[in-house]
Amino acid sequence: MEEHRVLDVIKRILEHFPRRYEERDPFRVLISTVLSQRTRDENTDKASKLLFEVFPDVYSLSRAEAHELHDLIRSSGMYRQKAERIVQIARILVQKYGGRVPDNLEELVKLPGVGRKTANIVLAVSYHRPALAVDTHVHRISNRIGLVKTKSPLQTEKQLTKIVPENLWAQINGPMVEFGRTVCLPRKPRCKICPLAGECGYYKNLSTQK
Repeated sequence: MEEHRVLDVIKRILEHFPRRYEERDPFRVLISTVLSQRTRDENTDKASKLLFEVFPDVYSLSRAEAHELHDLIRSSGMYRQKAERIVQIARILVQKYGGRVPDNLEELVKLPGVGRKTANIVLAVSYHRPALAVDTHVHRISNRIGLVKTKSPLQTEKQLTKIVPENLWAQINGPMVEFGRTVCLPRKPRCKICPLAGECGYYKNLSTQK
């Protein structure tokens, strides 16, 4: 896809599917993003709310035992594994970083359960860095529309950073997730109501098959 069309598609996604992050605190963004892995937004919101009501900061959470988190974060799924990781993260942050969340990718991905997507969300949302977080929605949609032709989220991240202006990197994830949850569904995408159908390679292929 030509560069000017890529930029147009990205801007239209940002316009039609705006998503704002209300939470900016690095620690809470980090923990909420870990909780969000393999679950729906509503489950993440519920688990995060309950967790932070009892353990509001890194220090209180670092003193917790994993089993104390189970009932609080059960709605997020895989709650036993997530509880272990979250407590480990809090303890490492206190012991190694003085309670502060690192502001660089290299250190963030060393934390238990923190991959590039989670790290980039923290960098983009909390530290306002030019970081492009690629999850399954971003990877799937970018390939379906025709922005990239890649086989993994990492490849998608690398390709998107080459074709999307740096000032838009931090804005992409939220709107793409919203787009993927409401219109560009994994199965049976709602192409008839999609504002990007005219630019979408997937939709064009469907049209030629009819």
